[in-house]
Amino acid sequence: MHQQENSQKENVSSKSAERIKSLRRKQLDPEVLIDRILKGDKPALSQAITSVESRSFKHRKLVSKLIEGCLPRANNSVRIGITGVPGVGKSTFIEVFGNYLINRGKKVAVLAVDPTSSISKGSILGDKTRMAELVKQENAFIRPTASGESLGGVARKTRESIILCEAAGYDTILIETVGVGQSETVVHSMSDFFLLLKIAGAGDELQGIKRGIMEMADAIVINKADGENKKATRQAKSEFRKALHLYPDRENNWKPKVKTCSALYNSGIESIWEMIKNYFKLTESNGYFQQKRNEQNKYWLLQTINEELKNNFYKRPEIESALEKELKAIEDQETTPFHAAQRLLNM
Repeated sequence: MHQQENSQKENVSSKSAERIKSLRRKQLDPEVLIDRILKGDKPALSQAITSVESRSFKHRKLVSKLIEGCLPRANNSVRIGITGVPGVGKSTFIEVFGNYLINRGKKVAVLAVDPTSSISKGSILGDKTRMAELVKQENAFIRPTASGESLGGVARKTRESIILCEAAGYDTILIETVGVGQSETVVHSMSDFFLLLKIAGAGDELQGIKRGIMEMADAIVINKADGENKKATRQAKSEFRKALHLYPDRENNWKPKVKTCSALYNSGIESIWEMIKNYFKLTESNGYFQQKRNEQNKYWLLQTINEELKNNFYKRPEIESALEKELKAIEDQETTPFHAAQRLLNM
């Protein structure tokens, strides 16, 4: 009797395991995933982005098919990069701005890159918590991604994630950077409009943080323009305007603007969106919008080649063992980093 019961239980367990395996196979079937993504299925989109971010070799073919299948439906969005130092209120601004756009019939995807600790390799991934209202919206998709060790904290596969989101019908992509290091340069290379978020009284109004970021920004938005901060905000706005006049005219004929807002009190958001729409109207009419997209695609190609070369180099077994020896030789001061690198490259 007990043997019969055990046998029945084993059969049930075996059938359940088979069902789970079958379901997993179905979930990883590129044709099925592409079909679901094109229908705007959020779980499918999340699953596809997880595969894109994976470093596993087995996901490479899947990702290649996903991108290939989604590409014809991509490139129908506007991509807005948003940067600013921690504490400037990026999450609050993005949530309020995202809700504003959704209320005007837009579908908004937020690709928010969380800083990864260089010591513990851990990441908070708390963007869905910090954007609690936006995440409830049917027409919003929020994807927090650990930045890992990629340049300046921008997720290694954000470019592919943009394509997948566009294929899923999201017409406005907001790309948030960590706001430190060189991440701004990378986000600028994948966005159509680059917005620098600031707060008054941070002590860097005249410096403009770094000259490079000021040169890249299509607009500077001074957040937290409320309460006792209003006077400091007006002063900061004036100083930024003066600073922007020192830069040469742009190829696209756009003159960067300075705006103020209070994301906390939901003020100034409409003016910011009108400004962004004016930018797109100008750059589409003079052909710069498409020109920039073409330049970005070329840049992405070169970046992908560099990444693949780097990955293939380090994964070679003979390089792994030789690298250990060279690192030890450097530690023992028997060679220089330049000579060690040359020997490894010559292999």
